[in-house]
Amino acid sequence: MTTRPSTAEIRADLLKRYPTGEAPGGVAIDDILQLRLQNTWDSHLDIARQMAVVMRADMAAYDADSSKFTQSLGCWSGFHAQQMIKAVKRLRGTAKGTYVYLSGWMVAGLRNRWGHLPDQSMHEKTAVADLIQEIYVSLRQADEVAINDLFKTLKAAKTEEERKAAIAAIDGFETHVVPIIADIDAGFGNEHATYLLAKELIKAGACCLQIENQVSDAKQCGHQDGKVTVPREDFIEKLRACRLAFEELGVEQGVIVARTDSLGAGLTQKVPVSQQAGDLASDYIKWLKTEPITAENPIREGELALYQGGEFVKPQRLPNGLFPFKENTGRARVIEDCVASLNQGGADLLWIETDTPNVDEIAGMVAEIRKQAPKAKLTYNNSPSFNWTLNLRKQVRSQWLAEGKIQAGDYPDGNELMKAEFDATDLGREADARLRRFQTDISARAGVFHNLITLPTFHLTAKSVDELSRGYFGEDKMLAYVATVQREEIRRGVSAVKHQHEVGSDLGDSFKEMVSGERALKAGGHANTMNQFAAE
Repeated sequence: MTTRPSTAEIRADLLKRYPTGEAPGGVAIDDILQLRLQNTWDSHLDIARQMAVVMRADMAAYDADSSKFTQSLGCWSGFHAQQMIKAVKRLRGTAKGTYVYLSGWMVAGLRNRWGHLPDQSMHEKTAVADLIQEIYVSLRQADEVAINDLFKTLKAAKTEEERKAAIAAIDGFETHVVPIIADIDAGFGNEHATYLLAKELIKAGACCLQIENQVSDAKQCGHQDGKVTVPREDFIEKLRACRLAFEELGVEQGVIVARTDSLGAGLTQKVPVSQQAGDLASDYIKWLKTEPITAENPIREGELALYQGGEFVKPQRLPNGLFPFKENTGRARVIEDCVASLNQGGADLLWIETDTPNVDEIAGMVAEIRKQAPKAKLTYNNSPSFNWTLNLRKQVRSQWLAEGKIQAGDYPDGNELMKAEFDATDLGREADARLRRFQTDISARAGVFHNLITLPTFHLTAKSVDELSRGYFGEDKMLAYVATVQREEIRRGVSAVKHQHEVGSDLGDSFKEMVSGERALKAGGHANTMNQFAAE
């Protein structure tokens, strides 16, 4: 992969070609430089290649220092992703360590032609690739708008000092384009279907694919019941399919996240064939729920028998043909899944779908995995499916009871702990403190390289629209919009308050100036109402 020239190198090359500062036709080299910077990427496949390098560097930094974990929010539109990255850059001055998560749940729920549907792979395959494409179009447009503003500052410079400062700002510009972790569900079919879809996601810009070990045609949301897993050999074949897609497209550093749903999945569709003791199939079969074959419980016509531990047993089978696993084996199966995905499937990161957010439990599983895969690290779903307040308050109550800090009657057990009256109590404050450091703790103690929230923009949109609607259609009318939206946009420096500028209205004016000079008919004149939001 070639290294991209820096802005200074491009400028120097242009000056070498055009020492007068102008190209034929009187075209200014600053204008050429601006247009080149606004179109840095050759294609979205080029983005995938570059962002894979970024993600690999972040993984290496985390291996050296677990405080350098990365984060993302799940975004269901390009605009959500764009505004998230802009917010991070305002806060930190950089978007480094920030990714976009693309949730299959949100594609199913919000981005498919068949309406709002559950997370059961019922959305069109192409919807995922379309959303990746849309997100990168929005992030690239954010670059174009920002670069245009920087060059406007350069053109307005009146002194050499101002010009140097403007050039330094241009040379130091950081793109809004960041890695995307794209959810490919269970692959939407067999290993060949997985490979074909993976290629489309990568060509759309995805440098990282997340795939789960559920049966594709029986896929369920990771936080619902009825999940059915596939034998490890089957899952490894899909991991290989993703790797081949990356390699074919020249994204050699592409990242694969292997997700296991075994902690909550109690069923399998297939009994794999074991070739020898201790292979992947035998390690999978050993967890099946079985019954002894006896005179009272003989083998019957159409039933299956397994030879285990020196005797024949019957695996239980449900009326739908699925095979249940033994109760309370999920944790052990998760550990075996993860080791196989890393050591034999070539996965780069793990994803363990859990039923509660408990650092101790996840750290314990990771410690077991690392006995056989020392470099194991995770992507973790800080899921909105968890009742975070209740879970953390219960954890604090349980710990304090065990330590003798409180008595059982000091705080109620169960859902009563959710009540607002406990917000300002010692227990409520301690639970909130643990929430604040949850991602730091889980990254330090449980090998979590990447913390994400799958569905935050779904819930944020619902809450925000509800908040505005309650006021606007209630008593506050316009005050509701101004107080809850516009005032906050202005005071926080949210660029979207100037909505015409946000969608690139100034880009057309700039191009007209490049080719027409003073003859340019521009939209951004004195009559543009966006001037009311000029920076103070």
